[in-house]
Amino acid sequence: MNHAARPGPLAATPAAAAGSPGYLSGFGNGFETEALPGALPVGRNSPQKCAYGLYAEQLSGSPFTAPRASNERSWLYRIRPTVAHWGRFEKIDPGLWRSAPCAETDMPLAPLRWNPIPLPEDALSFVEGIHTITTAGDAATQSGMGAHVYLVTRSMRDEYFYNADAEMLFVPQQGALRLWTEFGIIDIAPGEIAVIPRGVKLRVELPGEPGNEQPARGYLCENYGGAFTLPERGPIGANCLANPRDFLTPVAAYEDRDAPSTMTVKWGGNLWRAELEHSPLDVVAWHGNYAPYKYDLRRYSPVGPILFDHADPSIFTVLTSPSETPGTANIDFVIFPERWLVAENTFRPPWYHMNVMSEFMGLIEGVYDAKTGGGFSPGGFSLHNCMLPHGPDTSAFEAASNAELKPRKLEGTLAFMFETRFPQRVTRFATEAPQFQRDYMAYGQDLRRHFDPSRP
Repeated sequence: MNHAARPGPLAATPAAAAGSPGYLSGFGNGFETEALPGALPVGRNSPQKCAYGLYAEQLSGSPFTAPRASNERSWLYRIRPTVAHWGRFEKIDPGLWRSAPCAETDMPLAPLRWNPIPLPEDALSFVEGIHTITTAGDAATQSGMGAHVYLVTRSMRDEYFYNADAEMLFVPQQGALRLWTEFGIIDIAPGEIAVIPRGVKLRVELPGEPGNEQPARGYLCENYGGAFTLPERGPIGANCLANPRDFLTPVAAYEDRDAPSTMTVKWGGNLWRAELEHSPLDVVAWHGNYAPYKYDLRRYSPVGPILFDHADPSIFTVLTSPSETPGTANIDFVIFPERWLVAENTFRPPWYHMNVMSEFMGLIEGVYDAKTGGGFSPGGFSLHNCMLPHGPDTSAFEAASNAELKPRKLEGTLAFMFETRFPQRVTRFATEAPQFQRDYMAYGQDLRRHFDPSRP
């Protein structure tokens, strides 16, 4: 087995586990990296014979004729091509993983919320530990999304996976993950995210030795539509929000390993599995712009109102999956990080509203400023669907309406939203889970009447 790699220009971040070889800096860049000197062809993509007896293979994330600005592809130089990492695939039980369209239940016409799902005592790999909460759109037409919670209590050993249906956005909430991809190694922990493009093979591992691994819980967004990209800043200009230099892509690292293994593929909304005789993580060198990456959410530079009023939550967009309708996202990934509140004569939490977008929200740490009355805990999640009303709870409204409006910093908090233009359908698992807060949908009825026509 060989895990060698040539380090990139930016060292591994402090959250990375020991042994991670490093990262390359920049969003959507054309990278090149090799784990053995001279493995990467110079001046050409497909020489008659590749160095070290490697095979050349192109992985395309867009049609060949996509405009240059949106054309995504990488060339991989590997010990065996993917067609050799293949077998007789058989459909397997998907467990609690669901894909859109999924109409297992009637959609409750109300705001919905759940307590954190506890980590189980059973040994669950990443694939086994996916618990789908909502789906939207249609995976077959490459539009919409799935929102999941992952519960991982064991590393994948001799097991590999790739998602042909969707790009995957990992949002850890408890515990770290090592994503061993065919492009290299990505280590993530709470406060970071990682994006694995459609079709990229990986193995998901936990820190610790077998039998004494540290379990992990987090959120996973399956993006069936256009690849995540950075949002346009508009009048904000060239800086702030998520800056391209802070996105990190792994340098090449490979396994040269012949041993019985399994490959699981999610394709057409189903899981398929085949037996292999060797590791598919055998890419010795690669170049291109279609590759996995990570980002530290603590490097997000928020902007906001500095005189009065509450700005739209779109100013907190980290990544967006565009649709064919300008300004209407297939998915927006939005965060609510630590920040200063300074607006004068202003109700500072989010206002009451109804929205054409539907919002799946999770809490990584702390307290969300619109839900201070309890019941929204780290690891929990909520759904406020399109054109259904929602807003602050009674505790948040009363406190913000009567607070002294001095500058205040929100600290120790990090919430996020998977926001989509499609209605999100709730799975049977989610509606039957004991963590489902059946009384949450009535929280607005606790708001008191303050109207007095005799007093302006």
